[in-house]
Parts: sequence; structure tokens; C-alpha cells
Amino acid sequence: MFYFSICSLSFFSLFLISSLFFILGINFLIFDYSIFVEWELFSLNGSLVVMTLLFDWMSLIFLSFVIYISSLVIYYSEDYMLGEKNINRFILILLLFILSMFFLIISPNLISILLGWDGLGLVSYCLVIYYQNVSSYNAGMLTALSNRVGDVSILISISWMLNFGSWNYIFYYDFISDNNEMSIITLLIILAAMTSSAQIPFSSWLPAAMAAPTPVSALVHSSTLVTAGIYLLIRFSPMLSFFNLGWGLLFFGCITMFMSGLGANFEFDLKKIIALSTLSQLGLMMGVLAMGYSDLAFFHLLTHALFKALLFMCAGSMIHNLKGIQDIRFMGGIVNSMPLTSICFNVSSLSLCGIPFLTGFYSKDLILELTCLSYMNYFIFLLYFISTGLTASYSFRLFYYSMSGDNNFSVVSSYNDSGYYISFGMFLLLIVVVFGGSFLSWLIFPMPYMISLPFYLKLLTIFVVCLGSYLGYLISKLSISYNLFSFNYSNLVSFIGSMWFMPFLTTKIISYLPLKIGYISFKYFDFGWGEFFGGQGFYSFFVYLINYLCSWYDLNFSSYLLIFVFWMFVLIIFL
Repeated sequence: MFYFSICSLSFFSLFLISSLFFILGINFLIFDYSIFVEWELFSLNGSLVVMTLLFDWMSLIFLSFVIYISSLVIYYSEDYMLGEKNINRFILILLLFILSMFFLIISPNLISILLGWDGLGLVSYCLVIYYQNVSSYNAGMLTALSNRVGDVSILISISWMLNFGSWNYIFYYDFISDNNEMSIITLLIILAAMTSSAQIPFSSWLPAAMAAPTPVSALVHSSTLVTAGIYLLIRFSPMLSFFNLGWGLLFFGCITMFMSGLGANFEFDLKKIIALSTLSQLGLMMGVLAMGYSDLAFFHLLTHALFKALLFMCAGSMIHNLKGIQDIRFMGGIVNSMPLTSICFNVSSLSLCGIPFLTGFYSKDLILELTCLSYMNYFIFLLYFISTGLTASYSFRLFYYSMSGDNNFSVVSSYNDSGYYISFGMFLLLIVVVFGGSFLSWLIFPMPYMISLPFYLKLLTIFVVCLGSYLGYLISKLSISYNLFSFNYSNLVSFIGSMWFMPFLTTKIISYLPLKIGYISFKYFDFGWGEFFGGQGFYSFFVYLINYLCSWYDLNFSSYLLIFVFWMFVLIIFL
């Protein structure tokens, strides 16, 4: 009799569903086919509340990628969460997370999108606080409160679209020019996407969400929560280009990309470095989307999901073998003890940098060449290429600290790649990371781009990557000078390394504006004058009134009784 754990059962089920969706997506893409399913739930003031599903090549392929990565993450969790007593609860929460993303991907209706969006927010809070300590609670609250801004903007857009009679935004693409109210809805959707994808000034929650278990980070930071805003904006891209709202989005995306790339070079926490690289790639996608290349943004969304999930899996394997240590200064010489993890880690890092001919190269090189070709000012142009160099810099710095040199964690040096589930999950993703970019490139862009650039611009991308790698090597090699620099310019290093003080400012804004105002109003109104004139005041007044009336009735009854007794006494005497 064979025994299947919940991890293995979920893996095989999700893997089959992912394969089915991917085959259907290729079929729909080749034949330009889509299915639109809609049924009415109830009618409200002339507006039909309907459940709508849209199956086209974009939703099906993205859904297949999400489910494929989720299946490998769940299988990977069999080893990583070894010894966890509540492993069934953990897997069920992950499945709820996937279900919420499923609703968001296939919905062209804002109400069902809100259902998936709130599901992602609630379940991500449950996953971030999974370890149940103070830092996890703080990170979970920061994540939840930051994403609630997006919920509010989607709710306002739903109420605004009540004027149109339907919440299916795809119905109004042809009527955009006749109604400027759609620009307000588009602005609200941009705000929601910026909160979910952690663009400035909502960036501080993304590194804080690293308090979750590493399998959760591999899922959240590759294809689910952080990509939900990008995917929503890809769906709204016709409205984005029509109302010329891309310039603001381009600015915020480029600043986010530069800030996170710079901060990752000053970070020593392994998971936070990878989280900041996710933030950098999200800024890159936002910028590409703002320039009007929605298909290219979707292409990079898919390739990024693959190599970022593999990168987090490798980081989780290192942390798992190093007994929970995440500081890269404790690592070193991992390549000698964990060769498979090292191969997967280096391949995903090189793919992140855009090295030919890995998955990330096909999307990232195309993005940078289109940036050179587009009508772009020098500021945006420099930010794009400097951020690409910073990506190579922190990737090489990560490689130098973790792979090269001697082991800095000699107390527990007996670690290896013996975990079957971890190694199997990483190996399946490694194959897709190596060959998936070329396959997706020919699939999504069957007619290749012909980009004619001068020779120095054509080689600028690979030059920036090599220069950034060399800079990362110098920073890591000259660690003594680097530490002296950190001491001499501690304020600057603190500013850059703490994401431009954004976590501090965000938590202060959250704690001192709404929470502090709520506390003051609670103290001075609910427990103060409101209590005096409100509930307790009314209670005291009515108690006093009832006592007064009772005393009056008691006095009257006593006087009547005395008079009655007096007259009875008189009658008895005279009779």
C-alpha cells in the first residue's frame, strides 16, 4: 500500500492541472481564441452583479506558470518544513493562496478581482505571521496595512463603475474616448497596483514579508502577490496608454528599481537581498508597462517568476542546511558541500543579470534595447542601465560571499544536498530556467523584433552587466576598505541600506497618523466626553430618573397609606 502525504498529493495534482492549462494556453495563442463565461448572481439598482471568467492565452499561460511553481514549492516544503506539526494547515493555506490568485487572473470583473485581491491579502498575512513571533507580527501588520490601500482604491473604482451599469472593464475599451471618468478608475487601479507591487512609497512591506517561511517567499515573490498588480495593469494597459498616465508610473518604477538595486549592495540578509532584487525587477516591469510594451512586460513577468522562484529555493536550501542562518557573512565555500544548490543558485543569478542565453536574457535584453530605441530622456535611460549594473553587482557580491573562500560556519560543517524533495524541486525549475526563455520568446513573439541600434548601444547592455559584476567583485574583495567606508560615511550607508529610511517613515506614518489619531479619539471621546455624555451618561441619567420616580411613588404611597389608616381610625372611634 502506497502512502502519499498531502505535499506529494498536492504536487501531482497541481502539476497535472498546470500542464493542462499550458497546453490550452498554447492552443488559444496559436488560434487566437478566447472563452468568456458569465452568469448573473443578482441585480442591484439596475446593475447586474455577475460572476465572469475570461480564458485567453494570457490568463491560461500565467495560470499554468503560477500552478507549476506552486506545485514545486509545495513538494519542496516536504523537506524544508520537516518536523512541522501543522504541515497540513500550512499546505492548505498555500492552496488558498493559489485559489485567490486563480480568481484574480481569470477575472475581467472588478468584483471578482476584489475577491481574489482580498484573498491574497488575508492569506499572505496568515503566512507572514506563520512563525508567531514579534517580528513576524510586525511584518504581517505592515504587509496587511500597506495592501489595504489597494483594496480601498479598488472598492472606490467599483463604486464609481456603478455609473456604467457593469463592472466588466473590458467592455469599455471602445468607449474610453467618450467618457473621461475612466481616467479616474485607471488612476485608482494604478494606485492599487503600486501597493501590491511595492512601488515607492509602498516599498517597505516587501523586504519585511521575508519573515514568512522560505517556501512562502518563493511563491509570493515570484508569481503571486507581488505580480498581481503588474498583471492587473497589463489588463488595463489600453486605458493606461489612452489617458497618457504612463509618465508617472515610469518615474516611480525607475526610482524603485534604482533604490532597491542600491540597497541590495548594502544588505547582508540573504532573503532580503533577493527580496530587493524582486523589487528591482518589479520596477523594471512597471517602467516597461508605462512605455506601452504590455506584451513584453508580461514576457518578463513569466521569465522573472521562473528564475526568482529557483533563487528563493536555493536560498532556502542554504538556510535549511545552515540551521536557520541567513547572514551571508556566515557563509562561504558552499560550492564544496552543496554542488547542486550552487549550480542552481548561480544559474538563476546569471539569469537575473541577463547573461546570454538564459531565461532572463531574452526579456531583459529586449527591454533595454527597446529603451534605447524609445523616445526617452537621459534620466530614465541612465536609471535603467545603472540599475542593471547594480543588479549584476549585488548578484556577484552574493556569489562571492556564499560560494567562494572558506566555510565561515565551521561549527556545523556537515551539510549537503541530501534533501530529496528540495533537490528534485530545484532541478525541475533549473531545466525550465535554462530552456524556458527561448521557448517563451518564440511562443509570444513568433515574428522577432528587428531593432537597429548603433554598435556601442548594442553592446551597452553586456558592458553594463560586466562592469557591475566587476564592481561587485571589488566591493566584496576590498572588504576592509568597504567596512572603513561604512564607518566613515555611516549616515550615507544607513540611508542607502535602509531603503532611504522608507520602513522607518512608513511605520511612523502608519503608527502616528491613523493609529495615533484612533488612539486619541478612543481615549478622549470613547473613554472621555463621549462616555460621559454617551452610554454611561444616559445610563446614569436614567438610573437617577428611575430612582427619583420610585422615591416619589414610594412617598405618595406612604402618604396615602397614612391617610387611609387615619380615616379608618376615625371611623372606628365614632362608630
